[in-house]
Amino acid sequence: MSTSIQYTTQPKQSLASSVQQVGILGGWLLLTFLQDGAPASEIELFNGKDLNGWVAEGVTEFIRDSKTEPVWTARDGLLVCQGSGFGFLRYQGREFNDFALHLEFRMGPGCNSGIGIRTGTFDPERSRATRPSYYSYEIQLFDDAGKPPTATSSGSLYRYVAPRKNAMRPAGEWNQIEIECIGPKIKVTLNGELIQNLNQQTVEALRTKPLRGHVSLQNHGGNIEFRSIRVKELQAAETPSTPLPTR
Repeated sequence: MSTSIQYTTQPKQSLASSVQQVGILGGWLLLTFLQDGAPASEIELFNGKDLNGWVAEGVTEFIRDSKTEPVWTARDGLLVCQGSGFGFLRYQGREFNDFALHLEFRMGPGCNSGIGIRTGTFDPERSRATRPSYYSYEIQLFDDAGKPPTATSSGSLYRYVAPRKNAMRPAGEWNQIEIECIGPKIKVTLNGELIQNLNQQTVEALRTKPLRGHVSLQNHGGNIEFRSIRVKELQAAETPSTPLPTR
């Protein structure tokens, strides 16, 4: 007895339906890729027009020629600090864990400033506890080009770690700085020179410093201008699941 094989035919899928499914699948794959480690785009912290996203803390005004003027302003595409008193301009839009910060700055003669990283809100009533150089880190910016590096010179993790060298340019010239923080590891490059490269877990005074926080700019007297302030959020490198072979 012969047995015939029965074939069941399915209705043909329309071209439009096929294209729609491919589109959905492609979108899902793209979303998965972006969520699973694609490099994040840079975030512009300063729009060149105003101080949107920033908040001034500490001294915010000063008197000049009998007129009250703000310490921090946006002018001609620059973020300008007319240094007087003591305070900070903190980017309050968001906090950062692992990141690379880039900015450019130009100081006036005798300027004293700095960059706060992984910091919190500055409270003048609790100044020593809440300023970045105590609470977290301040990378010192000072008009000290050509002078020996110290724990308070330009490029230092202020009061804690001296830079490898003083790479600051003279007042009136533009400088560029890159600050990279991944977990407890901190790198600082000033004008193309690597001046800090450390793991805070290896320095007793730094071991409990926060690994997340805000970015801020310091006013500590003297004029300084900033531009091209941008951050790229990073992902910490994964630890190998198996030990590397020994030789």
